[in-house]
Amino acid sequence: MVHAPARPPAGAPPVRINLYSDTQTLPTPAMKAAMMQAELGDEQFGDDPTVNALCDRMAALLGKEAAMFLPSGTMCNVIAILTHCRPGEEVLAHETAHILSSEGGTHAALAGVQINPLKGDRGMFSAEALRAAIRPGGRYSPPQRLLEVEQTANIGGGAVWPQAELDAVVAVAREQGWATHMDGARLMNAVVASGIPAAEMVAGFDSVWLDFTKGLGAPLGAVLAGPADFIGQAWRWKQRLGGSMRQAGICAAACIHALDHHVDRLADDHANARALARGLRQIEGITVEEPDTNLVFFDPSGTGLEAGALVRRLRMEGVQLSMLGGRIRACTHLGITAPMIEETLALTRKALAA
Repeated sequence: MVHAPARPPAGAPPVRINLYSDTQTLPTPAMKAAMMQAELGDEQFGDDPTVNALCDRMAALLGKEAAMFLPSGTMCNVIAILTHCRPGEEVLAHETAHILSSEGGTHAALAGVQINPLKGDRGMFSAEALRAAIRPGGRYSPPQRLLEVEQTANIGGGAVWPQAELDAVVAVAREQGWATHMDGARLMNAVVASGIPAAEMVAGFDSVWLDFTKGLGAPLGAVLAGPADFIGQAWRWKQRLGGSMRQAGICAAACIHALDHHVDRLADDHANARALARGLRQIEGITVEEPDTNLVFFDPSGTGLEAGALVRRLRMEGVQLSMLGGRIRACTHLGITAPMIEETLALTRKALAA
């Protein structure tokens, strides 16, 4: 879980280099123009042509029958689990999954399900670990209903699941008759990093969603995709939770613009993350996890300065980072340039020398 940034220290300057999260991206002028020019209608009645165009495009991109536009990625997870599961059933997911760490206990509160946390390195688990979690059945155990994976694995360091590992855990789920769901918040980061098309990557999953507010740079919006009957049932939960919208095409237009202009450039974020990791690794006492995508996790404790103190010192220099336990997370995105990476490294050296 990434905690909300603390109130800036007294006298802190404005943030100039925002590495807190890729959710800090702002719509580009071209994206704003696309939003203002969007053709609109009533999304709740199925009459918004821009929303319909986005959903059709996303269903094709992900290789699914249908798709649904929602305000947020968390709502995608919540609605997917409410649709797949019944109270008393069990979801199997990594112990650091977003549905466990960052969604306010909503799956217990609203769906009445429990989540079985699986261990594994970098936010991923093996088919063997999944198989070991299979319950024997009978009235003493909760019915196991859903396998959930996160691509990329956020707390795992933005790690990309190898396709063979994804296929292996899906195979176990299929043997057991479970449904499968992918939290694809940063799915396109995984696609760009691996070169595997999105539809191929998610082919084994009954439902999957993509968030547009992270590296893709839209101000809001996510799309949940799956079989047509699943999306039909999910619409009832969308209505119940207040996720049905009216002239939502103004937001969907930002997502379409992102698909047209902000996917290939994710490679720039990955290159900036590698440059940041490389520079941090050259500072004695800092331990750095090698990034797969746009998330860089590092630990400065070997320098004699604890992580929180370094974050505070950098904030006084106008650099915003996030904390995850004892680790610092830096997240590159379309608001971060290569010169900003070099400046961050220089300011980190300055902060450690203070």
